[in-house]
Amino acid sequence: MPVGTNPDHIVSPPENQDDHVTWIGRDRPFERVPVSAPIPEAPATSVRAAGAPLSGASNRWKWTLGAIAALLLIALVAWKLLAGGAKPTETLADRGGVPLVSVIVPGEQAVTSSVSFTGAIAARYDMPIANEGDTGRIVAVYVEAGDHVKRGQALAKIDDSVMVQQVNRLSASLEQAQAQAALSAAEYRRAQGVEAAGALSAEDIEKRRATAVTDAANVKVVAAQLAEAQARLARTRITTPVDGTVLTRHAEVGQIANPGGDALFRVESGGEIEMRGQIAEQDLAQVKVGQAATVYLTGIARPFTGEVRLLGAVIDPQTRLGDIRIRLPGDPALRPGAFARAVVTVGQARRPVLPQTAVMADSNGSYVLIVNSADKVERHAVRVSGTTDTGVIIADGLTGTERVVATAGGFLRDGEKVKVAPPSGAKAAAST
Repeated sequence: MPVGTNPDHIVSPPENQDDHVTWIGRDRPFERVPVSAPIPEAPATSVRAAGAPLSGASNRWKWTLGAIAALLLIALVAWKLLAGGAKPTETLADRGGVPLVSVIVPGEQAVTSSVSFTGAIAARYDMPIANEGDTGRIVAVYVEAGDHVKRGQALAKIDDSVMVQQVNRLSASLEQAQAQAALSAAEYRRAQGVEAAGALSAEDIEKRRATAVTDAANVKVVAAQLAEAQARLARTRITTPVDGTVLTRHAEVGQIANPGGDALFRVESGGEIEMRGQIAEQDLAQVKVGQAATVYLTGIARPFTGEVRLLGAVIDPQTRLGDIRIRLPGDPALRPGAFARAVVTVGQARRPVLPQTAVMADSNGSYVLIVNSADKVERHAVRVSGTTDTGVIIADGLTGTERVVATAGGFLRDGEKVKVAPPSGAKAAAST
């Protein structure tokens, strides 16, 4: 079938064209060049002229292939970063072999159960001492914080210049009233002596008796006023009602002391010191009054020995905590307000003790993994009651005869088949 570039008109090649170009017309059949025949090389000018359209298509194909390759490369990198990094956790069972685990049979050990809590050192009886008398200016202070005082010892003094004059005036009034009462009583006695002779009428005698009684009562009134003034004068001396140690001093010379105002001094009654704290509700049921306690203070290496003096009668419904008081011996190092930590020994028992690597915890609580008789892993929930230098004390959940997985329990699953490694002593005997 003849092939032509234009069915109507055939353009003749230019006469000055030196390139070897074959024109295919309608009336000229296409002649296939044999494979064995060499293909003449076209000049560079003819290739550029005749092949220009083919070069543009080739460039477009190259750009398209490059873009597709770039997109594939970006997709591959994204898959590596996102999908390739999130690998599921591999367990020992996924590795194709039966895991080899080390187990421990804990048995039971003698352990001491204790309850620990924090609190502060405080005086057992912290007595505030303030001004009980009239308002006045402090003119003297006789003690400092930390001084030991005796009952009745003066701590400070308030200006008493006015009170002293009142006491003196009432003392004179009392003497005057007493003299008048004595005179009235003498006149009444004389009237009684002449009553039988009729020298005085009954009315005069009765008036003298009433005067004597009135003067005697006036003596009592003045005496009461004098006693009141003396009591008010005594209150100008601020004294301590008990033996103890001065904890704080807020009185200064020149200060105005008002009755019922802030405490001028705080005195520790009898020098008794205690620790006050709060413990959890479940621990409060184990602690008893009289149990031994050890108290540790920040910055002091040596512990202080005491005993439980008081347990709170109620539990706070918000915090679920109860009060506890620890009686402590008198010691200058025990300063009220100091932070302290106490440990109360609540009893001794025999409990299984496991290394910390064998006890795990999750949202359901603490647990251990044991190997049953079929060499399969089982999960057992346990309750931890404390720690010792040798490990974790198990209060409930184990009897001590189980084979507990010692390490790497997090890589095992419940019900997984395992192989128990022989003890280190057996390995050494087998090697010899």
